[in-house]
Amino acid sequence: MNIVIAPDSLKECLTATQVAAAISEGIRRVVPEAGMVCIPMADGGEGTVDALVTATGGKIVTLASVDALNRPVQSFYGILGDGKTAVIEMAAASGLELLEPDERNPLITSTFGTGLLLKAAIEAGFTQIILGIGGSATNDGGAGMAQAMGFGLLDKNGNPIGPGGGSLERLYRIDRSTIHPQLQNVKITVACDVRNPLLGSSGATFVYGPQKGATAEMLKSLENNMAHFARILQMEFGRDVSNLPGAGAAGGLAAGLMVFCRAEISSGFELINKLTRLEEQIRLASLVFTAEGKIDSQTAYGKTVSGVARLAKKYQVPVIALAGAVTDDLTELYNQGVTSAFAIGDQPMTLEESKSRAAELLAGTSERVMRMVLSLKNK
Repeated sequence: MNIVIAPDSLKECLTATQVAAAISEGIRRVVPEAGMVCIPMADGGEGTVDALVTATGGKIVTLASVDALNRPVQSFYGILGDGKTAVIEMAAASGLELLEPDERNPLITSTFGTGLLLKAAIEAGFTQIILGIGGSATNDGGAGMAQAMGFGLLDKNGNPIGPGGGSLERLYRIDRSTIHPQLQNVKITVACDVRNPLLGSSGATFVYGPQKGATAEMLKSLENNMAHFARILQMEFGRDVSNLPGAGAAGGLAAGLMVFCRAEISSGFELINKLTRLEEQIRLASLVFTAEGKIDSQTAYGKTVSGVARLAKKYQVPVIALAGAVTDDLTELYNQGVTSAFAIGDQPMTLEESKSRAAELLAGTSERVMRMVLSLKNK
């Protein structure tokens, strides 16, 4: 039996590599002789560096940066196995999970730390950079990133505007005379599966602002500021990004990267699928396991479980999906190729207990699923 294990991470709990190891442990309890291929996955958010470095035999570089509140933080970026491509995840600097719940405020959180990671990779000589932008704590349109790269974002008096979405209303002009000299020689690919535009009811602010700490009053101010920011970008660069699909990802960082860095947006899952050769492994498999923190009706729209299931369906390979919680109507996921989905909790427990026991629960659920699979196969 050939089994592919291709999970995402369980946020604030286990990396995708750790999830894959736990699932494989459970499977080996039942079928110790099974051939297993573990391919940690991500969709452009947290875990993207780990997934790509693991898959390509690369390495991780640690370095100092700042978090979304511009406080010092130890961060990292990856180098792929080809030695020519750097991979960055914004969550490692400007991520939501680096802030306490009462610290989350998109009026002041900034992507400056992500810009420092980008600058470090460029100065290390990389001209091919993959930037995963999931898990952001920001709503600044990439203004902080641009400042880190040397763009002068100035108010009417010629002074730099402050950090965060609350300062965008002060932007009057952009000085390009001090931008990083190597930026023009770098190709940046943004790994992202979010299709939201920058502005409007389905844009960066209204859809994702609340989870970053925005109140109803903040949302109106942030949206107005972002609209002003988009007008200045169009005036300065001649490009309107307000309605482009995906421009609203990561609080508009995608829009900023497209304008300031001439970056291209690519499906995070498809990018990782290509680099890890996931489809090639699934084609040869008899069973696939995947996982993420929560499986619900939104999982069918660009999440890792959905992408894995679609690939497996092409080759009629059954897919078992595991998660900390399984909710809502999963009809669309089943249509995409998921055979069945299982919550890993085996008894009533608190969220904190579930997180602390996640590896154990994943292994136990995988074991129970494999016992069922084996019994059906032998009938």
